[in-house]
Amino acid sequence: METNSKQQEVLLMTGTTFSSRQFSEKDSSSDNINLSEIEQLEEACINGLLKEMLPELNAQSADSKKIFLWGIKEADSFIEFEYGEFPEETDKYFSLDPYSFLTTKSFN
Repeated sequence: METNSKQQEVLLMTGTTFSSRQFSEKDSSSDNINLSEIEQLEEACINGLLKEMLPELNAQSADSKKIFLWGIKEADSFIEFEYGEFPEETDKYFSLDPYSFLTTKSFN
């Protein structure tokens, strides 16, 4: 019997006014002064920025399993955050990542 697991992908576009904002740190003891804008955005998202902006990420699946951040991929114009109940390969056909789903597109 196949069970369905919950997976979510979030793409944040880089090179935008949102991604170039300065984010305040939760823990001021870490030395993140020399981080680039993209690295600061990644750090803020790891520390809970995405879950504050997108409360749907806090939603639990039907059988009350929590989802966790399993992967971060940085591309030329976006950062992809992969959430799931456990680490699992994303179905390329349904992925938001254009580098994944474009390889499965059939050309006429």
